[in-house]
Amino acid sequence: MNPKITKLLAEKEKNSEKIAKLSARNEEIDSQVTELENLDIVGMVRRVGMTPDQLAALMEAARQSGPLPVLADREEEPEHD
Repeated sequence: MNPKITKLLAEKEKNSEKIAKLSARNEEIDSQVTELENLDIVGMVRRVGMTPDQLAALMEAARQSGPLPVLADREEEPEHD
């Protein structure tokens, strides 16, 4: 086989391994972010003294009435990088 082809195939394999490792790391990061967000939500609920039933009722009421104004405004803001 042509040495250039062999070299390119080896580089492609190496890149595929890097991509797999980075994808796995991104999944791990997403999991950690979700866990921290959940902990923040639990903390906020506990600070205001809501029971799980009260939180469920609030979430159901919000779901039925549509997006909250704060969330709607946030969706319209341009992203900053």
